[in-house]
Amino acid sequence: MIRFRGFPRRFVPWALGAALALLAVIFVPSMLQHDTVVQIRVAHNGTNLPDGFYLYQQLSAQGVRIKSITPAGDALVIHFENEEQSLAAQKVLKRLLPQGFVVASGPQASQQVSDSNRPTYS
Repeated sequence: MIRFRGFPRRFVPWALGAALALLAVIFVPSMLQHDTVVQIRVAHNGTNLPDGFYLYQQLSAQGVRIKSITPAGDALVIHFENEEQSLAAQKVLKRLLPQGFVVASGPQASQQVSDSNRPTYS
């Protein structure tokens, strides 16, 4: 075992435990994040995004549970608790919205969620 000068051998297990605890604090929250996201974008310039409250009402009427709807730049980002709710919402949104909108899900949709100063409808 490597011996460090000035570092007593009895503190090695404590130092290793502290290092592992620090790594757990850093990496565990990102691994436990199970937010499912759907993003609605405009396909053509000149078209406005749909109203978030209207979408919330329509999805709720269809039995889809939403965590939040957040404007993010030129898109609306809808957060769901699980994948089933996200898939149900995608089906409803594709029927509800006209052709000028793009409904995307998955990691590419959640990467654009970075502005936390915007209002949230929930």
